[in-house]
Amino acid sequence: MRLLHTSDWHLGRAFHRVNMLGAQAEFIGHLVTTVREHEVDAVVVSGDVYDRAVPPLAAVELFDDALHRLAALGVPTVMISGNHDSARRLGVGAGLIGRAGIHLRTEPAACGTPVVLADAFGDVAFYGLPYLEPALVKDEFGVEKAGHESVLAAAMDRVRADLAARPRHTRSVVLAHAFVTGGEASDSERDITVGGVAAVPAGVFDGVDYVALGHLHGSQTITERVRYSGSPLAYSFSETDHRKSMWLVDLGADGSIGAERVDCPVPRPLARIGGTLQELLADPGLARHEDAWVEATLTDPVRPADPMARLTERFPHALSLVFAPERAPDDPDVSYAGRLAGRSDQEIAQDFVAHVRGGGPDERERAVLRDAFDAVRADDVVREVAR
Repeated sequence: MRLLHTSDWHLGRAFHRVNMLGAQAEFIGHLVTTVREHEVDAVVVSGDVYDRAVPPLAAVELFDDALHRLAALGVPTVMISGNHDSARRLGVGAGLIGRAGIHLRTEPAACGTPVVLADAFGDVAFYGLPYLEPALVKDEFGVEKAGHESVLAAAMDRVRADLAARPRHTRSVVLAHAFVTGGEASDSERDITVGGVAAVPAGVFDGVDYVALGHLHGSQTITERVRYSGSPLAYSFSETDHRKSMWLVDLGADGSIGAERVDCPVPRPLARIGGTLQELLADPGLARHEDAWVEATLTDPVRPADPMARLTERFPHALSLVFAPERAPDDPDVSYAGRLAGRSDQEIAQDFVAHVRGGGPDERERAVLRDAFDAVRADDVVREVAR
């Protein structure tokens, strides 16, 4: 059976101030063409179909168009909700849409109930594990501690129990939206850390033939059987070096895996450049970036006048300007934002305690801070879904 694995469409998302709906529509067209030309047997979409719980109408219309075009091909599609999606909204009409061969899996309770497709060698069971917010699903899965590993392990127990009851040669595919250990993150993914831990070990998924992951935006192979497709488009300058693609996966009669990448259309290349403003305007080696979306880091010791206006004279698609004067880390003029760059909310809070008290928090106090941040994040999820 030949599968096309994709995820993290983020329909409705902009790239800085650039509307990406046109590029997203081009990707959908490319997806449909790939399915037809490569004779794909099933499409799997591993979450974050939309960029937010209540997407703009134009994004909903694009998703509707994608569903109609996929259904018209007669190729089954299995989709799960991600942490950016509202599972309830995405799942509206799932039963009716399923009759057209588009199978939406958004209910955590249905993790152990697969979509079963068949090829010449028998059945393939597709298990959809939507994004499992630990605080919201721990009771459903009967786990004492709300953590990503515990709820995913419980969901996979249901998968393995169902699979064990099926004919011995049934092959299996799991769709999941999670941060798996060994994966490389970028700046454009929403933080899903719970209890100070975001990642789960790949061993959680042992016992199935292929795991189609979503959430991380870079295409990557965790193991031969566990892969991220990545997002089809770049959504931050941290993805400048990404090769945006989908996985074309051949699932053999014996459960063996063959996989190759299918590149996605690139609306415009990305470039990160740095130096003084005068250097960036004069360096002939930067000519190759004049048609790219540009993030420029200025190292001038004093902020120059009208830097963006001057920069866009040479780089008309410059979108982001970062000021990083070359100073020693202990220089008092280093910005507050610079001092906080790359630090988690937990670390910032612990540093604040140390600053005002003269000593950092002990383990019990660090646990209180973790619980507080987890409670706020879970409450944000509940509020967003309820909108």
